[in-house]
This record gives sequence, C-alpha cells and structure tokens, in this order.
Amino acid sequence: AFEGTHKCPNFSALTEHNNNGVTRTSGLASNKTGASKKLVIKNFKDRPKLAETYTEDTWLKLRDAVGAIQNSTSIKYNLEELYQAVENLCSYKVSPTLYKQLRQLCEEHVQAQIHQFREYPSQSLDSLSFLKRMNRCWQDHCRQTIMIRSIFLFLDRTYVLQNSLLPSIWDTGLELFRTHIVSDGAVQKRTVDGILEQIERERNGETVDRSLLRSLLGMLSDLQVYKESFEERFLTDTNRLYAAEGQRLMQERDVPEYLHHVARRLEEENDRVISYLDQSTQKPLISNVEKQLLGEHMAAILQKGLSILLDGNRVTELALLYQLFSKVKGGLPTLLQHWRDYIKSFGGEIVGTPEKDKDMVQDLLDFKDKMDNVTQGCFNRNESFINAMKEAFEAFINKRPNKPAELIAKYVDSKLRAGNKEATEEELERILDKIMIIFRFIHGKDVFEAFYKKDLAKRLLVGKSASVDAEKSMLSKLKHECGAAFTSKLEGMFKDMELSKDVMIQFKQYTQNQSEPSQIELTVNILTMGYWPTYTPMEVHLPPEMVKLQEVFKLFYLGKHSGRKLQWQPTLGHAVLRTEFKEGKKELQVSLFQTLVLLMFNEAEEFSVEEIKSATGIEEGELRRTLQSLACGKARVLNKNPRGKDVEDGDRFNFNNEFRHKLFRIKINQIQMKETVEEQVSTTERVFQDRQYQIDAAVVRIMKMRKTLSHNLLVSELYNQLKFPVKPGDLKKRIESLIDRDYMERDKESPNQYHYVA
Repeated sequence: AFEGTHKCPNFSALTEHNNNGVTRTSGLASNKTGASKKLVIKNFKDRPKLAETYTEDTWLKLRDAVGAIQNSTSIKYNLEELYQAVENLCSYKVSPTLYKQLRQLCEEHVQAQIHQFREYPSQSLDSLSFLKRMNRCWQDHCRQTIMIRSIFLFLDRTYVLQNSLLPSIWDTGLELFRTHIVSDGAVQKRTVDGILEQIERERNGETVDRSLLRSLLGMLSDLQVYKESFEERFLTDTNRLYAAEGQRLMQERDVPEYLHHVARRLEEENDRVISYLDQSTQKPLISNVEKQLLGEHMAAILQKGLSILLDGNRVTELALLYQLFSKVKGGLPTLLQHWRDYIKSFGGEIVGTPEKDKDMVQDLLDFKDKMDNVTQGCFNRNESFINAMKEAFEAFINKRPNKPAELIAKYVDSKLRAGNKEATEEELERILDKIMIIFRFIHGKDVFEAFYKKDLAKRLLVGKSASVDAEKSMLSKLKHECGAAFTSKLEGMFKDMELSKDVMIQFKQYTQNQSEPSQIELTVNILTMGYWPTYTPMEVHLPPEMVKLQEVFKLFYLGKHSGRKLQWQPTLGHAVLRTEFKEGKKELQVSLFQTLVLLMFNEAEEFSVEEIKSATGIEEGELRRTLQSLACGKARVLNKNPRGKDVEDGDRFNFNNEFRHKLFRIKINQIQMKETVEEQVSTTERVFQDRQYQIDAAVVRIMKMRKTLSHNLLVSELYNQLKFPVKPGDLKKRIESLIDRDYMERDKESPNQYHYVA
C-alpha cells in the first residue's frame, strides 16, 4: 500500500540514489516529448543483520519493564523505545518466541497472586475484606494487562492477529486470571459466598458497597464464569428468601400493605440489576420474585383482599393489584374471575333483598358507576374486564325476574315527574343515560314497558310531566334500544294528548255558540284504547250538570267522528271546586270521586258512609280512601265522627266550616294505596297474558313457514324469536294449547314431530 509521498524511497522510478544519498535526475526525464518512458522498480536492499545478542538483550529489557509494571515500580526505559524494540523483534521473525515468553512471564506472576488468598484462614480475614482484596487484585491485574498490551501492541496487531487460534494479550490476561485464581475452588466459593452475603444484607435493609459488588460481578462476567459460579446460586437463594417472605407476610399483613410491599421489592430488585447485576439476570430474577410473592398467592390475595379493596373503593391499590397481576402468568384471568364473582355476589344482594327494593335502582346505578370507575382508572380499560362486568350485571339482575324492570320504570317515573327539583335538564339527561345502561341488562323488557306505560299515562293525564323534552328524550332512547315497535304505543299516547288539545279548542268554540252555555268548564282527553293502559270502567252517579255536559261533548265529538265509541273513565277525572269557608273563599283541587262526595254537602250538613255510597255509587274501597283523604289527611275539609285514622261503617261526616289554610288553591291528594297490590298484580298479569299471545303467534308463524318440525328445533327457533325470558315448560303448555285448538298436530308415529294444520 502507498502511504503518501514520504514513503517514496521504498520504490525507484524517476529518481536514483547515490551511495552518499545525493539524488540526481534520471536522463529519462529529459527525453523528447512523445518518447516512451520507462518505470524501473528495484528490490529492497538486504536487511541489515542484527547483532547476535540483540534478541536476548532486547528481551531482558522488555522483561524488566513487564516486571516493573507487575510490581508497580518505575520502568527504566522510555515506553516508545520499548514499543520500537517489540516492532524490531517482530520484523526479525521472533514473534512466536516473544509471545510465548510474554505469556509465561504473565502466568508466573498470576500464579504467585493466588497465595495471598490461600495463606489467610477464613477466620482471620472477614468476607468483606476478602472481597476487597480480590477486587484490588483484579483491578491491578486489569491495569497491568493494559500497560503490558500497550508495549506489546505491535505483537498483538501483527502476529496474534494473523494466528486466529491465539488469544490476544488482553484475552490471555483474562484466561490466566480465570485459570489460576477464579477457578480455584476455595477462592471462587469464598468470593461468591461473600457477594451473596452482601446482597442478602442489602435486602435486609443494610447499606453495602455497591461499587465493590459491581466490580466483582463485572469480573465474573468478563471471565465468563458469572452464570455457573454466581447466577445459579443467586437465583436459588432469591427463590428461597422470597418463598419464605411471601408465606410469612401473607399471614401477617393485610392485602393493601402486602401489595405495596411486593411493588417495593420488585423496584429494589430492578434497581439491583441496574446497579451491579448483569443485565441477563433481570428476567429470571424478576420472574422469580413475581412467582414467589404473587404467583404462589394469587387466589389467597384475591379471596382475602379483593372485596375489601372494591368495597372501600381503594383505587390506588386496585390499580397496583392489576399492574402486578398483569406481570404474572395466569394473573389477569384469575383476577377477572374473582372480579366477575364479586359483581355477581354484590349485585345479587342489591337485587335479591326485597326490604331494599325502594333503593334498588339507585344502588344499582351507584354500583355501576363505581365499577366503571374501577375499569377505567384501575384496570386500564381492559376490554375483557368491561365485558365480564356486563355479563355479571346481566346475570344477577335477571336472577329475580320482573321486579328490577318494574322498579326501573318507577325510578324513571320519579325522575320525570314534575316536582323533581333534584336535577337540571343536563343532569336529568345523564341520569336517563345511566338508567338505559341498566335497562339493557334486563331480559323482560315487556314488564318495564307495561309499568312505564302506566306511569307515563298518569303523568300525562294529570299534567305532572316535568318536561316534554325529557319525556321525548327518554322515548327516543327506548326506541333506539328496542326498536320502533316497542315505543309505538307510548308515542301514540303523546299523539292523543296533542290531538285532545286541538279537539278542546274546537269544543270551546262549539259551546260558545250554544244557546245556554254551561257554568262548568270541561276539559276532555280522548285516549285511543290500544295505546293506553287498560282501566276498569266504574259506574258512578254524576250530578245532572255534569251528565248534561258529557252529552254535549258526545254530540259534538261523534258529529265530527262518526263510527267511534266513547267510554268515560271517572277514575281518571279531576276537578277544581270553589268553596266558601268562614275564613273566606278557597279553591280545592280534587279527584272526581272527591268532587262527588263534597258536592253532597251543598244539599245537607251531615251524611253517613252508607248514604254517601248510595248517592255517589263509588265502589266501597275507593270510597273509604276518598273519605279518608278528605277527613283524615292534611287538609281536613270534612269532619269525621268519631275521630280516627280509618273510615269505619258507622262513621258520619259533616262539612268543616272552620277549615283554614295559608294557600288559596289547595290540592287534596287522594290516599294512595302504595300502588295497590291489585294494580301491581294486574299489570304483571297483563304482561304475562301478552307473553302467552306472543308465544302462540310465534309458534304459528314458525310452523306455517316450516310445515313440519321436531319439538327441539321448534323450541330453539322460539328462543331466537322471543324477546323475553321463557321456561321450556311454558313453551310446552302453549304448544299443547295450540294442538288442542287445531293449529297444529302431532305426528302419529313420532310424537316429538309436529305438523302445521292449514
């Protein structure tokens, strides 16, 4: 290779050298232009011979220098001179000998070092002093090897590099140290024992010299004995230590404290890897700690602590629990199972305790919020946990059929009714959204519909709806969730109310044109029978003015809509009565039944229960409640004789002229039987009846399409089509009923096969 112009003397071309070193230009250079030029390359002259003693003298010089380095004394010769000497010897093919001599010299020195570790019995030198001595010996050895290598660099870069089987001077140094010092059984055992003892002390909270440990473990790593001499024993010790610690602390500490301890231990071990352990140890070390402190105790931790953490809403510890369990094999599936079981058991208590029914829906909403916060904040929004929560909610909420659906409908009613001052429109919207989430879990949505419809009817007819917007919003949510068929009747109810308003405007104009307008102002709501809940018609005796007004309306309405039939519902009627007391005039806002009772006192001062009953025609139970509301409630416009809370057969009533009240218009509430048990039962029965019809219709529809079907296939097809929970026994009864009514028949040979009868 050409190494720039200063190497020119290594070849001859256009210049020639005289013996005295004077250079003269060759004649070739002055040839005419165009003449051919010659390039003459001559061989090197013979290498000058070395003096016979040169090799030996030079080696002695080098040996002295190496000895001085090993004994940490000053070197007599200039380092550059020594480097040059090595280069000269290599040039004269003495490299193999030189390499052997150097290796032997180093080996003798290293062998001599072992005595300092053997000559002290273990009593006189404690393990820490031993480690320090070993570290000093290793550090010295490294420093010396670097110095020696810098002198013999030429040998390292030529001869050693060309012989792939020979280790470099640095590798030779490592090999000698490994062979003669670290591979010595007693020395290695004491070194590793000492290191392990220091690590154990640190784990027990003492402070140790980390740089010493880093250096010694680095030595084992460099000498390639780290794994077999140290790591295997270290991991065995770690396993033993944490197995015992896990067993002990699971007994002594509560779960939150234990989780923080585990997190701290993992942090310490990771820090150990960063500070002085080899990187390759991290994985087995951390997995050992996780296995012994977590993996072995997963079920115990969850049984002992999960419900405590969830009950107490300990979000920090729950997040830590999730984070720790996600590191252990099988950790998250185990946590998921316990989480699902917790929700089922806690939710089952909310739903399955009849005494707590009045708070059930609010408790469910609070519980759902709490569980949502845990999945969002602690469980990293893990899809599996969110789905498990939904499954668990669906499982426990349907354990008690029908009741949750009924209570959710009532809860919505309480929120949508006027007088609910708790919430602004935004809050109300938020509550309805949350309700819909709970509603989704319910299987018997038809029960919800029946009760919701009944309550909606009350709100609309008494004008008690908090806001039309909120009502419409709830309807659209239900429509989105269950389809248009589910809400068509509910929407029909709203339509009826709007149409009734228009009809009343026309009726007002109609009555003004009458020859003798009535003193009573009548408002009528026309309800389409199929849309509204079924009300039991009750015949009562109305005053002649009212009967007359009803006839006027009937004439007006049927004149506009021929072919329709009007049926009056006195149970839903209400009125405002102007009354004069001693204190002055008042207006009483009362039901139609209360009105009929009060109007009697225009005729006479006092009446018995029997007299009122025969005059008004009100059913007995209803009448007693009506009288109770007028004579035993907050606003007592009648006096009862004898006094008492309940209305008995012989009681007599008279008008209370002394009645006082700060308001001008007073609403006298009807005594509510806690939503009469009959009313509740009848609503549930109506739902049950509707279900029978739906099952019948579905069976006929399927059989009409398939013509012939086995029992099992028919039942599975029904399960696909029906939107409410149903027992196989109920389906069997409906199939039997349809066979009796000749809609289908059994196969004569195979009784499990059915045929459709056209």
